Amino acid sequence: MLEGKAYVKDTDMPVKMQVHAMDSVSQALDLYDVVECTAIAACIKKEFDRMYGGGWQCVVGSNFSSFFTHTKGSFIYFSLETFNFLIFKGAAH
Repeated sequence: MLEGKAYVKDTDMPVKMQVHAMDSVSQALDLYDVVECTAIAACIKKEFDRMYGGGWQCVVGSNFSSFFTHTKGSFIYFSLETFNFLIFKGAAH
């Protein structure tokens, strides 16, 4: 379980959705050990798909790079201790 305050590095999500993202991370961390990054990411993705429709992506880890296109208003990148969380909805072509 990670403790502490989340630090938002970048986002264009509405505040209510940002809070939901951080709550979803907290709930996933209650269910899975921090070494289970894939399970944590899947849990968060499924929650966002359920709440906001399909097409959400989630990346969890301590060291990763990314480059992607997202739907406006659906992106958040934040850290909690040494872990980073990237949640976004893929853009339609």
